[in-house]
Amino acid sequence: MDSTFVSNGLELACHIGRPPGDVQPGPGVILCHGFPIETLDAERSAGTFPQLMDRMASTLGCVTLTFNFRGCGNSEGDFSLQGWIDDLRAAISHLLTVSDPSGVILVGTNTGGSIAVCVGADDPRVAAVGLLSPRADFDDWAQHPRRFLEHAREIGAIHDRKFPASTDEWAREFRRFRPVASARRFAPRPMLVMHGDEDDSVPVSDARQLVNAHGDAELSLLEGAGHRLRHDPRAIAILLGWLDRMRSVQHHPSAAAG
Repeated sequence: MDSTFVSNGLELACHIGRPPGDVQPGPGVILCHGFPIETLDAERSAGTFPQLMDRMASTLGCVTLTFNFRGCGNSEGDFSLQGWIDDLRAAISHLLTVSDPSGVILVGTNTGGSIAVCVGADDPRVAAVGLLSPRADFDDWAQHPRRFLEHAREIGAIHDRKFPASTDEWAREFRRFRPVASARRFAPRPMLVMHGDEDDSVPVSDARQLVNAHGDAELSLLEGAGHRLRHDPRAIAILLGWLDRMRSVQHHPSAAAG
């Protein structure tokens, strides 16, 4: 079901998946897309995610949600890292409003995975996180912020030529949020990290940094896989199996955090 919710006054497009039968006890699932890669790719961000979320809902027996971060797809607004953090927090609240899960499992691809662990570290509603090809930091963006700002405009993630009001403040957010430190704080709640050993966008060392910081995360390296793991059937099979296992625990996220 296609719908919307509001984050900081912006209307964000989302898709909610529901199982064909009764919803089974346990956490719901939210899937976060990554930062667009190609020119005008922002318009198509997460375009195939609704089908995956419907499959997850049917397979796992839970309510699922995917959405477009601000600046992407049919969502309003312009990209900022703080804005995307706020959007995910709002998405969690929205899922809890439209359903009654015992908590939320966050799944994120690429930048979406990095944001998922940053949000999850400080949100007791998050029971577990699954990260696909996550980046360990945003330092490459921070090193050349004006170049990255132009890139964000070129791919369509920033529409307003007057945005941001302060490039310096917009860029400071890239060092404010630290996925590795967040992974450390997220422990001992469960974390899965998947990475392709032939990823030419994010090195495997990023995945290892996150896993080592957490201390007890599951690491799955996929032989011959590239950056976009959501298109790899092996990755989806591993993810669905892990999600089923996480939901079967059926513990409240606050218990998992303790």
